[in-house]
Amino acid sequence: MGHDARQAGQHISGQFSSELADVRNRALAMGEMVVRQLADSLRALEESDETLAKRVVHNDDKVNAVEVNLDEECALILARHQPTARDLRLVVCIIKTITDLERMGDEARRIAQMSRQLSETSIPHAGDQYQNIHLFGKEILSMVRLTLNAFSRVDHVAALEIAKGDQKNDRQYRNILRTLITYMMEDPRAISSVLNIIWAVRSLERIGDHAKNICQYTLYLAEGRDVRHTDLDDIVLAPPGG
Repeated sequence: MGHDARQAGQHISGQFSSELADVRNRALAMGEMVVRQLADSLRALEESDETLAKRVVHNDDKVNAVEVNLDEECALILARHQPTARDLRLVVCIIKTITDLERMGDEARRIAQMSRQLSETSIPHAGDQYQNIHLFGKEILSMVRLTLNAFSRVDHVAALEIAKGDQKNDRQYRNILRTLITYMMEDPRAISSVLNIIWAVRSLERIGDHAKNICQYTLYLAEGRDVRHTDLDDIVLAPPGG
């Protein structure tokens, strides 16, 4: 290979690496946007802050725009460079991750919308229900943060543990749902308001599901195997760096 050809090859390789790093960093920045959206929606729900809820709804368009731009950039990378092996897995994981992040943003917007409606009503003796919901929200927010951290470090060990923890979220969701349904049966006047709470809790449960998906993409990136339809308790991981 001549000198000019080697230089051209190195330039293309360097450009490809730079593009991969850029879309990866932008995907992580999108994740931080979604974390802020979720944190703000939970605070709006807890404090009946209609102004904050409106801001979450407004900012959802920004999250959507980032997803569209990143999706287009990933498609261009695939067309220009036709990556293979781990590089291809990274691009695929980024495409899938930003889709789940966009859907998390949608759920955060729904929580904010529900909080706006709830701020206009009051539910007598609902303190215990709200306390459980706020605790659930904090746990989901923590899960999302840990998920993004595992994805950024390609930490498949942490990703697996986080994904397994979604079983606890599902149990907690069902417990809250049963409590709220019982509450509606005991006080039919609260049905409309409690339904709004149920939709908000459902959104939190879905956000946990999307975080679990991202953990599974991290496992795919690290080990090259699709575990989406595998019992997580049956997974045996390769040693870190193996």
